[in-house]
Amino acid sequence: MRTLRNAGLLILFVFGSAVTAFAGETVPEPVSSIKAINVVWTLVAAFLVFFMQAGFAMVEIGFTRAKSAGNIIMKNLMDFSVGSIAFFMIGFGLMFGNSIAGFIGSSNFFMSEATPGNPDGLWMFAFWLFQAVFAATAATIVSGAMAERTKFTSYMMYSLFITAIIYPVSGHWIWGDGWLGGLGFVDFAGSTVVHSVGGWAALMGAMLLGPRIGKYNPDGTPRAIPGHSLPLAALGVFILWFGWFGFNPGSTTAGDDLSIAFIAVNTNLAAAAGAITAMFTIWLKSGKPDVSMSLNGALAGLVAITAGCSAVSPLSAILIGIIAGIVVVLSVEFIDFKLRIDDPVGAISVHGVCGALGTLLVGLFAQASYAGEGVNGLFYGGGFSLLGVQALGVLAVFGWVTVTSGLLFFTIKKTAGLRVSKDEEIRGLDIKEHGMESYSGFQIFISQ
Repeated sequence: MRTLRNAGLLILFVFGSAVTAFAGETVPEPVSSIKAINVVWTLVAAFLVFFMQAGFAMVEIGFTRAKSAGNIIMKNLMDFSVGSIAFFMIGFGLMFGNSIAGFIGSSNFFMSEATPGNPDGLWMFAFWLFQAVFAATAATIVSGAMAERTKFTSYMMYSLFITAIIYPVSGHWIWGDGWLGGLGFVDFAGSTVVHSVGGWAALMGAMLLGPRIGKYNPDGTPRAIPGHSLPLAALGVFILWFGWFGFNPGSTTAGDDLSIAFIAVNTNLAAAAGAITAMFTIWLKSGKPDVSMSLNGALAGLVAITAGCSAVSPLSAILIGIIAGIVVVLSVEFIDFKLRIDDPVGAISVHGVCGALGTLLVGLFAQASYAGEGVNGLFYGGGFSLLGVQALGVLAVFGWVTVTSGLLFFTIKKTAGLRVSKDEEIRGLDIKEHGMESYSGFQIFISQ
C-alpha cells in the first residue's frame, strides 16, 4: 500500500510539474491581457469605422444620378487611399505629436515613435489606424456636397490637404493636448473634430463650385434633382448606423472600459429619435413622410450625439436626436432655398450644422454621473461655463476650416480647375472622367 501511495504521489508530482510548466509557457501576464483587450477593441472599432466608407458611398450614389455613380465610388476609394498615406506621413504627427503652444504637433511623423519592440509602440499602431479612419471620414463627407460636377484630380488634391493639414491641426486643439482640450472642451468622438470639419469644408467647396446645371430656375427657385436609387441610399444609412457603433463606443480605445455600454445605447437612441423627428417634421411641412429626409434625420441624430455620447444620459440622447431631426430639415431647406447652395446629399446640414449643434448641446445636457466629476451642463447645475467653452470651440473650428478650405478650393479653381466642363457634366462624370459606365448600356448614343 505504501508503495502504491508513493507511486501515486510521484505521478501527481510529475503531472503537476508538467502542467505548471506548460501553463507557464502559454498563460499571458494579466497586464498583457488587459493591453490586448484594448488593442483588439480599438482595432475592431477601426474596422467598423472603415466600413462606413461603404456607407458614405452608397448614400452619395443613391442621392445622385446614375451617370456619375462610378465617379463617386472612385472619390470614396481615393480619399481613403490618399488620406491614409497623407495621415501616415504628416497628419498624425501634426495631430498627436509633441504640442507647440497647444496649436500644432511637431513629432512622430511617419509614425517614427511606433515600434514593435515594446507594448507602447505596438499600441501606437492600433491607435494610428483608429485615427486614420476618422481622418478619412472627415475627407469623404465633402464628396457628397460636391457630387456630379467636380474634377476628379482636383478632388484628390483636396483629399490630400484635408487629411495632411486641415483636419489634423484643429484635431490637435481638441484631442492632441491642444488649447481647446485644455479649456475643458468636450467632443468625445468628433461631432466637431470630424463631422463639422467635413461639413464646413463641404460648404466652401459647394459655394466655390456652384450648383449643378438645371438645379435652379432663372428666378432662383430650386428644382428637385432626384437621386437614382433610394434603396442604395437607405443601405448606406444602415451601414453608417452600424459603423457608428465603432465610431462612438470605440473612442474609449479601451475594451475594459464598461462605459462603452451606455455610449452605444446613447448612439442608437439619438439616431432613432432623429429619424422619427425628421420624418414628422417634413411630413408636417410637405404633407408626405419623405424618405430621403427621414434617412438624413437618422444621420443627423448620429452626428449630434457623437460629441456628448459619453457625457449625457439616454433620455438626454433622445432629446438631442429630436432637436437634430428638426434642425436638419430646416437647415437643408434654408441652404437650398435661401442660400442657393447645391448640396445633393445634405452633407452641410447633416455634418456641419448638426455637428456644431451636437457639440453645443453638450453644454446643456452633460451630467457628471456620465461625463465625470465636475462636468455638468447648464440644465444640470453647471452654469454657462461649459456652454461657453463649447461655443468657443465650434467657432474656432468653423473659422479655421472655412478659411483654409476656402483658400484651398479657390487656389485649385484658379490653377488646375475645380469643375468639369458643361458637356462632361451633362453626359456624366463616369464617361468623361473614367471612360466607363456604372450601369452598362445606361446611355444611348445616336450615330451621326
